[in-house]
Amino acid sequence: MKQHGFVIACMLLLGTTGHAVAGVTAEEAARLKTELTPFGAERAGNKDGSIPAWTGGYTTPLAGFKNGGRRSDPFAAEKPLYSITAANMAQYADKLTDGTQALLKKYPKSYRVDVYKTHRTAAAPQWVYDNTFKNATNASMDGELVKGAFGGIPFPVPKTGREVMMNHELHWRGEAWQNDFRGYMGTSSGQMVMSVQGIGDFQMPYYANGQADKFTGEHWLVRVVNSGPPVRAGEAITGRQTLDPDKAGTWVYLTGQRRVRKLPNACCDTPTPATSGVASFDEVDVFAGRGDRFDWKIVGKKEVLIPYNSNGLHTPTKDSDVLMANHLNPDHVRWELHRVWVIESTLRSGQRHQAPKSRYYVDEDTWVAVLGDRWDGNGQLWKTIWSHPVVMPDLPATTPQQQWGFNDLLSGAWYASGVVNEREQHYKILPRRADSFFTPDAMAGQGVR
Repeated sequence: MKQHGFVIACMLLLGTTGHAVAGVTAEEAARLKTELTPFGAERAGNKDGSIPAWTGGYTTPLAGFKNGGRRSDPFAAEKPLYSITAANMAQYADKLTDGTQALLKKYPKSYRVDVYKTHRTAAAPQWVYDNTFKNATNASMDGELVKGAFGGIPFPVPKTGREVMMNHELHWRGEAWQNDFRGYMGTSSGQMVMSVQGIGDFQMPYYANGQADKFTGEHWLVRVVNSGPPVRAGEAITGRQTLDPDKAGTWVYLTGQRRVRKLPNACCDTPTPATSGVASFDEVDVFAGRGDRFDWKIVGKKEVLIPYNSNGLHTPTKDSDVLMANHLNPDHVRWELHRVWVIESTLRSGQRHQAPKSRYYVDEDTWVAVLGDRWDGNGQLWKTIWSHPVVMPDLPATTPQQQWGFNDLLSGAWYASGVVNEREQHYKILPRRADSFFTPDAMAGQGVR
C-alpha cells in the first residue's frame, strides 16, 4: 500500500476517542492553500501521471441542461484505456478492492471493469472552501458528537478514521434538492424486482450558506414518498439526522394502518423500509449514521480503481439497459484510478452488528465513500457496497445522486438504489424548504392511502 507523508502521522492516531480532539494547527491548515486542495486532497498528480493534478474541478455547464432534467455525459466520447476481467485481474490486483475482485470471480462471464482516463472533477462553491478552511482549526469530535464545524468539510486534514467517515457523511452535495428514483432488488435467481419508486426531498441545514448562527446541529433532513410499486404506494419516511446522534429521529407512514410511527432504532444494521428491508440503515450511501459500535482505523492511502464520473450510467433511457441479472451493466459503468483513504471498522467488545468488520474506500477529492466491503461473523467477505459519483457542474459538485447499492457475495442477491433512467427528473436543485416540511405531522397530512 502506497503511503503518503501526512497519512503516516494520521496512522498514529487510530479510531475515535472519548473526548474532544482539537482541530489541526494553523500551520497544518495553511496546507489547504498550497500542496492540498481546499478539501484536503493532494493537489499534485501521481508519479506516472495516471492521476492528474487537481486544477479546480469540472465547472463547465453541460450542454442543454436545465435544472431537474437529465444530465449528459461530458466524457461520452472517451473509450476505455483497458478492461479487467476474471482472466486478467491478477495483473491489476493491487488496484482492486476485495469486493471488486470477488465480483469478477463470481460472475466471470458478465462482470468486468472498464477503466477510463482519470478526471479530477470535484468542485464546490468558494464559500464551502472558506468554511472548510475554518473547520480545519475549529472542528473536533467528542465521541460521536461533531463540534465547531459548519458549511464545509469538517476535517480536511483528518487525524482519525472516524473523522474521515464524518467527512463522507457531511460531504458537499448541495443544500436542498429532490430526486425522482426507483430501487430494484436482484434475486439470487437473477430476477429484478422493483422495490420502490418515489420522490425524495433532501435538505442539509449544515450547508445553509450564511446561516451558521441558526444551525442547531441537524445536518440532514429527508422525506421520501412512494408512488410504487402498487403494494407500497403511499408509504412515506421522514428522517432528521443530527450531529448528536442521540437526538436523531425517523418516522414512517404505513398505509395499512394510516398512522405515522417513530422507528425505535433507525440506525446501524436495522433494515431500512426505503429498501423493503434488504439493506440496513448504515449501508445507505455506502455508510451512514452513528459509528459508536465500532473502532475506526486509518489503514492508509492508496491508488484504487473506483466508479467515478458516472454520468454515463444515467444516460440510457430504460432501467433494463443498466440492470443485468446479477449486477449493473458494465457497458455503462465508468471506472477511474483515484487516491482513496482506506478506513477499517471493527466491532467493539460488547457490541452487536451483522458485519463485525468493514473496509471503506473514501475518495480524497470529494470525501465520498465510493466503495465498501463487509465481512460477516464467520469472517467471510459478505457484501460489497458501491456508489457512483456524478459530475454536476451546475452545483458544482461530484457526488452520487442517491445512486448506491450492494452485492451480496454469499447469496447472490443485490440491490440498486437511485435508478433514474426512466425518470425525467433526476437531481433538481430546490430553494430551502421550511423546517416543518420534514416533520411527522407534515408527512401524516400528506397521506392519501
